[in-house]
Amino acid sequence: MARKKKTIPGWKALLVMTGMMLLTAAGIYGYMRWKEYHVHFVRYTAFGIDIPVNYNIHGIDVSHHQDVIDWEEVKKMNVEDMQLSFTFIKATEGLVNVDKLFKRNWYKAREEGMTRGAYHFFLATKSGKKQADNFIAQVTLEPGDLPPVLDVEQLYGVKPRDLRIRVKEWLTTIETYYKVKPIIYTNVDFYNHYLGKDFDDYPLWVAHYLQPNKPRIERNWVFWQHSETGRVNGISSKVDFNVFNGDSAAFSQLLLD
Repeated sequence: MARKKKTIPGWKALLVMTGMMLLTAAGIYGYMRWKEYHVHFVRYTAFGIDIPVNYNIHGIDVSHHQDVIDWEEVKKMNVEDMQLSFTFIKATEGLVNVDKLFKRNWYKAREEGMTRGAYHFFLATKSGKKQADNFIAQVTLEPGDLPPVLDVEQLYGVKPRDLRIRVKEWLTTIETYYKVKPIIYTNVDFYNHYLGKDFDDYPLWVAHYLQPNKPRIERNWVFWQHSETGRVNGISSKVDFNVFNGDSAAFSQLLLD
């Protein structure tokens, strides 16, 4: 003979149901709060990468490795109200080298209304001043441009002390000529190991990929290169993506007068 099932009094059933509803609501609220503070990247299929959406100003950096760029297509690409508004363009390298597409990129980017900046790829084995002279000979900055950038990311067997001396030569020469403090571009490890506090007064553009919401570096930074595998209309190959660490007012203050 089957046992008779026990019944739960109505008030107890109501109490159990209320408790379950409260637990469910608390779980949903907890998840939403976690999501608010921990999910900072959104997948933009058209750009091919996850983009940190808690920054408002986005841009790219290019060189001849991106081949001939259709800057009109770059400028008008708009994905869910996310557009690219600035670009850093390789100008020079070492003592005499000039990027073969610099002049074209420099002119076309401005023509399409992109805020532009020029960078020099640094060779630690060469004179910092002479490398600065190479950059100065090629780059004419105008009001509305970004400050000049020194891209330094390799020792090439040079002692760190000598690297710092030559980097300082480049920065000092450029600041004297353009009357603006240059930006240093490098990755987190290189900055911490070889540059460090000697250059903390300079604006920093830092490369650090696959990070959840910001580069892992203690000092302040201005730009963050968060990916090197982005896709953009008008560019046939992958391209680096960057964000500016600030609002539109701070961005405007950074630009040359």
